[in-house]
Amino acid sequence: MEEKNKVKKPRGLAHLIPGKCIACGARCQSDCPEDAIEMNEKGEPIINTAKCIGCRRCVKICPAQALEMYFTPEELKVIALSEKVPEEAEAIETGIKEYMGVWIFIEHTEGKPATVSWELLGEGAKLAKTLGVELCALVIGEKVEHLCQESFAYGASKVYLIDAPVFHHYRTETFFRAICYLVEKYKPEILLMGATGMGRDLAGAVATKLKTGLTADCTGLDIDEKGYLLQTRPAFGGNIMATILTEKTRPQMSTVRPHVMALAKKDASRTGAIVRESMDIKEEELATRVIEVIEDATGAESIDLAGAEIIVSGGRGMCGTENFAILQELADELGGVVGCSRAAVEAGWMAPERQVGQTGKTVRPKIYIACGISGAIQHLVGMQSSDVIIAINQDKKAPIFEVATYGIVGDVFQVIPAMIDQIRELRARKVGK
Repeated sequence: MEEKNKVKKPRGLAHLIPGKCIACGARCQSDCPEDAIEMNEKGEPIINTAKCIGCRRCVKICPAQALEMYFTPEELKVIALSEKVPEEAEAIETGIKEYMGVWIFIEHTEGKPATVSWELLGEGAKLAKTLGVELCALVIGEKVEHLCQESFAYGASKVYLIDAPVFHHYRTETFFRAICYLVEKYKPEILLMGATGMGRDLAGAVATKLKTGLTADCTGLDIDEKGYLLQTRPAFGGNIMATILTEKTRPQMSTVRPHVMALAKKDASRTGAIVRESMDIKEEELATRVIEVIEDATGAESIDLAGAEIIVSGGRGMCGTENFAILQELADELGGVVGCSRAAVEAGWMAPERQVGQTGKTVRPKIYIACGISGAIQHLVGMQSSDVIIAINQDKKAPIFEVATYGIVGDVFQVIPAMIDQIRELRARKVGK
């Protein structure tokens, strides 16, 4: 960081001050390494600016101080900047040191928490331990004090709570004002939110107001040797993984997709401190008002893909909509659900809500069965944290095998029916006993 902020100072050119030369005997000329000085009839130096390299040797050796360095107006501006940069860098570093602690925003809908918040508390605990700071939760809503106790159970040692009727429903304006108020008052160095609809909306507003950096959809978080938060996320369409740092501003902000991080272990015996805060926000001051909340329609086709413990996914190798029937049959036998890759959605074989991957859903099931999926990085990002990955593909060089726990090189239309028959046979034997 020091090298990046370093400004190279111009060297300038030697210049004779009129009337000061004492004709000492051409000391300046003899000491010039570039032969850039000639002497006139009066014994005064004439500087050849084309040859002068600004080494200052003539300036230093002159007994009458008749030589000085000359700088153009542009060079003087650069010199002023070079003197200012270290001061600014020092001020930034001093300001950053005022921030301390890891905060997790506890997302909820009318008091019902989002699981991603507890996942982030687990990850936040690792970051806080590395930094040697407190792990804190941030709870905003109405009648949500029970979330403070749950936050303690999942690892938080302190909870900042704002509880008022104006926060009953989520609105960007109320929540981001509350978070900015708390951040500016208590100065956390890291603030994490879930990469959900609410989290993405809120994080962007908060980062903009606080004039700090924000890395969205992170798949990995760590602390480097200088204490910076290393925020890793897919980039360039998922073709590479980029690690991003926020060097000059605080807090360091990231959003993380649900099911990317392991769920924190719950311990109901844990306790902590609740810091109660309040804000004077009047309803009539707000630009929006929640009139009615309409729940999403749920029907036979509605599935909780992100929360499923067993997922059977199909890709381009399934060759058509009708062939997903055998995947559904296997999923039914295992008590799981059917997912798919982006290729299957783009081909019109499966609905978008079934898609697993960077542009779909991130999942973390106990068992993930990839059928006819090659394993592009965009898909791997969404499922590589599964406990057990079983890959079935005819191409033994398919990238999916690199992350698979078990790999089967074969035709899915032969392997899947064989698996179904074997499961049914094992179940029949068990019933027979």
